[in-house]
Amino acid sequence: MNVVFDTQTGLAPAIIQDSRTGAVLMLGYMNQEALNLTRSSGKVTFFSRSRNRIWIKGESSGNHLHLVDMAADCDGDAILVRARPEGPTCHTGATTCWGEPRSATGAGFLGDLTNIIEERAEAPESSSYTARLLAKGPAGPGQKVGEEAVETVIAALAEDDEHLVDEASDLVYHLLVLLKSRGLTLDDVGERLRERHERS
Repeated sequence: MNVVFDTQTGLAPAIIQDSRTGAVLMLGYMNQEALNLTRSSGKVTFFSRSRNRIWIKGESSGNHLHLVDMAADCDGDAILVRARPEGPTCHTGATTCWGEPRSATGAGFLGDLTNIIEERAEAPESSSYTARLLAKGPAGPGQKVGEEAVETVIAALAEDDEHLVDEASDLVYHLLVLLKSRGLTLDDVGERLRERHERS
C-alpha cells in the first residue's frame, strides 16, 4: 500500500471503520511513522496534531483499535483502516465520534450481534441467557446448534417462510455463541470462506 502524504504536513487522513459492523468510528491523521507502528503493533496509531506527537488510540483510556486491514484510496492520499474497537471510540464515551450509530439491518446486524455476545460473555452468568450458555463451555451452545439445525431443516421441508426464518435465526444465534465459546467469531468464518473462494 503506497500512501501519498501531504508535502507540507507529512500527514494523510485515516478513516477508521468497525470491521464487524461497518460503522465509521473516527477520523484521525497518520504520518509514515504512525502507519508503520500501526502495521507492526496491530494497534491503530495516529499522529496527534494538537499534541504534535505519535498517539496510540487507547493509550490512556484502554479503548484500543485493533487493526484488521488497511487500504489507500484511489489517489493514495487517504487511508481506510478497518479495525476491531475495544470499547467506545470517541473520547465522549460514544461508540463513534458521530454519536451512537443506528443499528445495522439485515445481514449487517450480525456484526452488532457478535459485539453483543462478546459484551454478555463478560457479564455475570445470571444476567442473560447468553452468559448462561457460555458458562457451559462449547457443550452448551453446541447442543443448541444441533437442536436448532434439525428444527431449521424441518421448517424448510414442512413450514412456511416465516417459521423457517425464525428457526434459521435461532440457529445462527447459537452458532455465534458456540464460536465465542471457542474464542472465535463470524470474522474467522468469513475469512475462511473468502480463502476458499479465492482458491476456487
